[in-house]
Amino acid sequence: MEFDVIIAGCGPAGAMLAAELRLHDVRVLVVEKETEPASFVRIVGLHIRSLELLAMRGLLDRIREHGRRRPAAGFFAAIDKPQPHNLDSGYAYLLGIPHPVIVRLLEEHAVAVGAEVRHGAAVTGLEQDDEGVTVELGSGETVRARYLVGCDGGRSTVRKLLGVGFPGEPARNETLMGELGVTAPAEEIAARMAEISVTDRRFSLRPAGDGVYGVVIPVEGVSDRGEPPTLDDFKKQLQIVAGTDFGVHSPRWMSRFGDATRMAESYRVGRVLLAGDAAHIHPPIGGQGLNLGVQDAFNLGWKLAAQIRGWAPETLLDTYEDERRPVAADVLDNTRAQMALVSSEPGAQAVRKLLSELMDFDEVNRFLIGKIVGIDIRYDFGAGPDLLGRRMPDVEVKQGRLYGLLHRGRGLLLDRTERLTAGGWADRVDHLADPTAALDAPAVLLRPDGHVVWIGDDQRDLDERLARWFGRPIAG
Repeated sequence: MEFDVIIAGCGPAGAMLAAELRLHDVRVLVVEKETEPASFVRIVGLHIRSLELLAMRGLLDRIREHGRRRPAAGFFAAIDKPQPHNLDSGYAYLLGIPHPVIVRLLEEHAVAVGAEVRHGAAVTGLEQDDEGVTVELGSGETVRARYLVGCDGGRSTVRKLLGVGFPGEPARNETLMGELGVTAPAEEIAARMAEISVTDRRFSLRPAGDGVYGVVIPVEGVSDRGEPPTLDDFKKQLQIVAGTDFGVHSPRWMSRFGDATRMAESYRVGRVLLAGDAAHIHPPIGGQGLNLGVQDAFNLGWKLAAQIRGWAPETLLDTYEDERRPVAADVLDNTRAQMALVSSEPGAQAVRKLLSELMDFDEVNRFLIGKIVGIDIRYDFGAGPDLLGRRMPDVEVKQGRLYGLLHRGRGLLLDRTERLTAGGWADRVDHLADPTAALDAPAVLLRPDGHVVWIGDDQRDLDERLARWFGRPIAG
């Protein structure tokens, strides 16, 4: 076959997955139905865990040049609290970046490492057998690969062609969001905001500098999300909600989102898998959607590559859904909770007031922000120390920082004992013997996505865990 994997969709999840597969010499074709970038621009936020993953691959410095940092605070239901202590990361901030920019940067990276990307190529059909998947494109052309991954958004054609259910709650209302110039005096805006926010937490106008405001306006009902909003839409809805349009003009970007919440019944059917919004959608409150998709890609990439390269343990690919579906379910639940907390209903406002008071305790604030930014995920790898199953922070090692050793997408044995070895797995797992490493354990074994799969100092125990995650050792 000409390709090992076809990826439908070249958004952040699809582009990131393509790049991860290329780290392992997997032949990748990405097909994207759109011929041009979106005509509207919206700002998205990269949370701490996504920033860590990008740092692991040496991508963060370039991406950071195009974004704006802000504190990792105020995410949960837009309850305004300071950044909690002990976020345990060298990347403890939010990076705001235009969505087309992050898409372009990740696509350029995927192409640079060898992925082929075709624009204007829509998936219209698929058929799989024991050897691979045949994909029909809108042009009438067919392409074939060993696997297909649908990263083609909430209205995923791949998911629909598979017949995978997408249960959940449909959109009932939507929100307009953008950055626009405003002519009304700041004092007038602040006074009207204070008045409206007593009963409607979804509405906001916040200064973004140079006379520009970030505008968020709730809308009753749902329109065609395929059509970006216009300046007139913003003016009309501001008149309805605030009684004035504040003289909005010259939009930097405008977008709309609904509150649908759904998750695919399965992330895999045979040789076809789903990732990103094709597998789960939810309201963007807290800014988790893009991050969830990128993290899907990091989890899936090395596992699918291992399957294709022939060294994957029998159940390795199954762990993608086993691990990522519960994470998505938790995100769906926390966005449901956040949407309830911005309701104007008296009961919801009472709960919001109580939660706001509880968040004055740093432990509560830290717990809720930790959910949003993705650093508290713990996969179930069995009984063991609390670090087992969690992501490893970017600790100091003798060669600098830990994440600098993970650029190649391989496993890593970080060994303070200096007497362990990766042995027959050295083609898949790097080994750093460093008694000075800032690590409160004798040694840890990391997967390519930075999660800790073993902690200890016994070689036999280590070998068992290496085989569990990295397959059979090379003979001799």
